[in-house]
This record gives sequence, C-alpha cells and structure tokens, in this order.
Amino acid sequence: MWRRGIRMVVLGVALVVLAGCGSKTVESDDTAEEATRAGTATTWTRAAPMRIDGVRTADGGRSLVVDAEVPDGARDCVRGLRGELHTVEHGTVYVMVTFETRSLDREAGCTGTQRVEARVKLGEPLGSRRVMVNSGAVFTPAGATPPALRQCGENGCDPTPPRCTSSSYRQAVNDTDIPRHTSWEERGCDDTWLVLDLSTRMGPVCGDGCSSSGISQRWFYRAEPSGWQPVTMNGDAGCAGIHKLLPELPERLCASLPRLDRG
Repeated sequence: MWRRGIRMVVLGVALVVLAGCGSKTVESDDTAEEATRAGTATTWTRAAPMRIDGVRTADGGRSLVVDAEVPDGARDCVRGLRGELHTVEHGTVYVMVTFETRSLDREAGCTGTQRVEARVKLGEPLGSRRVMVNSGAVFTPAGATPPALRQCGENGCDPTPPRCTSSSYRQAVNDTDIPRHTSWEERGCDDTWLVLDLSTRMGPVCGDGCSSSGISQRWFYRAEPSGWQPVTMNGDAGCAGIHKLLPELPERLCASLPRLDRG
C-alpha cells in the first residue's frame, strides 16, 4: 500500500519536500516577495487537510473534486490550496491535497475549520479505478451515485456481504466496539440476523497453574448492505430478555440461548 507523509516547511525555503514520495515543488520567487511586502511576521507552512469529506468526478470523469476540511479564523488561514495527481498504480489513482497555513502560530487565530474544494486534473477519465487521497482516505465509484464516489471503510471498498460464514463473522467482530483479538462463538444466524458470543481475555498471560480472567458479551447483528451491523447486546437465556430490546428477532434464534458465561 502506498504510504507517503507530508513534511511541513517554511515558505521561504526554496523547495517543499513531500516526505516519502520524493517529489519536489518549487515555490516561486514572486510568492516569497509578496510575503515580504506584506510585512507579516507569521510563518506560513505547507500542510495537508485535517479531514477529507468526499470526492466526486467532474469534466466527464477527467477531473476530481476533493472536499476537505482546513483551518479557519478571523484572519486569512489558508492559501495556495493545491490538488495534484501523483501516480496511477494497480487500479488506484493517488492524489495529494495540500495548502499553506499559519494555523500553527498561536496568534494567527486559526482555531476554526472550513470546508474547501480542491480540483485534481486527471490524464484520462477515472473509470472504475479507486482514488486514494494523501495516503489515507480511499474512495471508489463502485456502488456510488455519480458524480460522487463512495468512501471505503475499515473493511475495505468491498466488504464481505452478510453471510453465515466465518469470514463474515470476523467482519462483524471487527465492526463491534470491543478490544482486538476477541474470539467468537456463533449462536444463531440467518439471512437477516446474527447472534455471536464474544470473549476477550483480560490480565496477564497465564501458563500452568495460572488462571486468566475474561469478559464475555452476546451481540446481536442485523444484515446491512455493508455487512453485519451490531444492534444490541443481551446475555439472558432464552428470548425474554432480548425481546424487550429487539422484539423483531425470530424466536428460533433465541429460544435455545443459554445464559451467557461471563468467565
């Protein structure tokens, strides 16, 4: 996976180096002279957006418009917004969005945020390729409503469909707010609902003659287009407890549930 960071440098330096990618951008003498004439003591630095909110195509797919979040305040906080095509590899278009800011200066007053648009020209229509912005956010036209692209999640651009399979269960566990390295036991599954008992070991690693503790939770999931989505949890035996929280859950999936062993 392409990994490149952005090193922030002072505007007066002749070359801005984007760390990890080896590319160099030459700042013009005119820009430096304008800053000098302005007589400002504030240092402008090169930065990347705090967040990428969305990407959409334009010009028949030959350009991208990147919605980004940047600093804002009472004074000018952003200038020189730039969107650049870096490379195209293995079906992914890599782009970089940068700008100049003085938000690192405490007296600049750039404590708010604003949304801006950066346009990136492509050499050819995007087609079915994905877009990665600043080595982080990834967007895909697959499953999106044009001209917008769909942002990919933690499970990638093509998450596992909700199925009663081990790989689908793993995705469900990853989407649940629990510690990593949690194990699971399937208690019931159909086309719409999934019941998993999740167990997380706590405390130090134990060997012979040592007992470790753990935390167990019973989660109920509903099938969504993006995969199994956690709905609620309940550790009671049978259906009485869970039907108070989730009355639509089929009885066949809860009637034989044992009381949760909490370890």
